[in-house]
Amino acid sequence: MVQAKANAAKADFTERFKSLRQQTMKLTEPLYTEDFMIQAHPDVSPAKWHLAHTTWFFEQFILKPYADDYEEFSKFSNGLYNSYYETQGKPFPKQYRGLISRPTTEDTMEYRRHVEAAMERFLQEGPWNEEIAELMETGLQHEQQHQELLVTDTKFNFSMNPLNPAYLENDSFAEQGGTPKLEWHAYEDELTTIGTDNLHFSFDNERPKHKFYLHAFSIASRPVTNEEYIRFIEDGGYEDPELWLSEGWGIVQEHDWKAPLYWQKQGGIWFYFTMNGLKEVRLHEPIAHISYYEADAYARWAGARLPTEQEWEYAFRSSEADGTFLESESYHPQPLQSTPGAYGDVWEWTRSPYSPYPGNRPPEGALGEYNAKFMSNQMVLRGGSCATPQSHIRSTYRNFFPPEKRWQFSGLRLAKDGVHK
Repeated sequence: MVQAKANAAKADFTERFKSLRQQTMKLTEPLYTEDFMIQAHPDVSPAKWHLAHTTWFFEQFILKPYADDYEEFSKFSNGLYNSYYETQGKPFPKQYRGLISRPTTEDTMEYRRHVEAAMERFLQEGPWNEEIAELMETGLQHEQQHQELLVTDTKFNFSMNPLNPAYLENDSFAEQGGTPKLEWHAYEDELTTIGTDNLHFSFDNERPKHKFYLHAFSIASRPVTNEEYIRFIEDGGYEDPELWLSEGWGIVQEHDWKAPLYWQKQGGIWFYFTMNGLKEVRLHEPIAHISYYEADAYARWAGARLPTEQEWEYAFRSSEADGTFLESESYHPQPLQSTPGAYGDVWEWTRSPYSPYPGNRPPEGALGEYNAKFMSNQMVLRGGSCATPQSHIRSTYRNFFPPEKRWQFSGLRLAKDGVHK
């Protein structure tokens, strides 16, 4: 019976492993060899590095410790593709990843094939226990996180090219429909539970489930749209220091922000860079590529605020992710539909700093570095975006970024204190 369960688990992991690895490679199909090397900013990574790093993860944490017959593809892989796991050796500096011309792109592809073949053999013939199962699940979830980063990093890298190259060529990008009316969903004071104890899979930063007292609040039925954000811009939102947190106002002045990332005005019309090249801004889709500071300033201008992450989770605890996700292959937020209470298309900034839940304990060993070491100077986002795999997201998922970052598909949803209808 025990062996039968192990065989079933290994078969399921094998199928998911193959599927996710194929999905990652599908994301690279529109790229030319030269595209794999670009790193336009220290915050983003070259496509080639993402392919190698996700491969290194399975090699480093599963094959090398557990597969007796595994032969390393290269003795240099750990030194090149370790992201931030100090327990595994000295990571290569992130800002220089675009300088690694050798191993070549083809070498990287061969590295992937080598590790994939070894992983499939291991899942057929190797040992099995709960620790290996947890590492496998983490590896698959990690691969999905890098699928999202492949999209967002490629978009940023392409955006630096004055020719505005298109990753996709087959989208008409026409405006669709109108914007659903914004309604307020109200919630009374309540002692509730936040987080999860789901070990089938949840990241350690989502655990443990714990009690939390929510004061009465109201949250918007949909995210803020481009059309609404343009009103903020035209009303002088980027010129009014009273709307901004001090650090945010300093960044606005230093970098001369006038609009979201990728936006530019031509002949009185707003355009933005997309995975389809430069396009006219669609009014009825969620605003994206704004920082926490911009989201907070907009909310203040609108007479509202950002929700806390606990309010967000409580409001969507029974909702399904029903927006646009990676599987749509659009890689861009779509005009909002009338479905109330759905989330997706853009990550939504919350006003909550990224910190551990009461009773949280990071895992022992290297995977303890996965989340906990970043719980400083970051803000929480919820919901998932058009670049997030839908099977990867859930209402308890906690994404996090520094408040000034904008290259992710990050937007906002408004909230208010008290009950509003």
